[in-house]
Amino acid sequence: MEFLFIGLAVGAVAAYFIFARFNKEKSKLKTNEQSLVIMDKIRSVCKFITVEGDFSEVYHYENLKEKYLSLLLGKKKAIVLVNAKAHVGFDLSKVRMNSENEKKTIVLTNFPQPELLTVETDFKYYDKREGWANPFTTSDLTDINRDAKNYIVDKIPQSGLLDQARKEALDTILLMEKIVETIGWKLDYTALTLEDRNQPKIEK
Repeated sequence: MEFLFIGLAVGAVAAYFIFARFNKEKSKLKTNEQSLVIMDKIRSVCKFITVEGDFSEVYHYENLKEKYLSLLLGKKKAIVLVNAKAHVGFDLSKVRMNSENEKKTIVLTNFPQPELLTVETDFKYYDKREGWANPFTTSDLTDINRDAKNYIVDKIPQSGLLDQARKEALDTILLMEKIVETIGWKLDYTALTLEDRNQPKIEK
């Protein structure tokens, strides 16, 4: 009877340690999953627009690619009014962070500079002149629209939109903090550094 009692006691102790170990591993796995969910949530926001700017510019087009042919067939010219809406903000997929699972903390180590995310354009043609044997083609119009858009894009760095968005970086980080807090974690951005300011412009 005594041996039976000892056996049950040893079994109970062993079961406790196995159960505790299992719970610890399960808790660790759950914590890892939580950190992954948080970081995926932040990255899923992806491109976060903070500043919007309107542009209205006049673009002058003249066909200079076929200079000698234009002399024979007549020049193609056009004045294009370009109305554009530029969206500037942060690409959160470029955020660098790691998790400290025991502290339930996401550590933000790098935050990107603001960049031009999208440009919506509308074109209106004025004083469109074709050569007597040199009409505008679909390819010409495509080139004009592309060049007119690039004309706007080139003006954005001097517009102040990027500087304005840069001042709102903290608001974006605070939004990320709110996302992290939804499941009881903390965001640590004390080690934060900003990327180089020399950011490439939107692809043309």
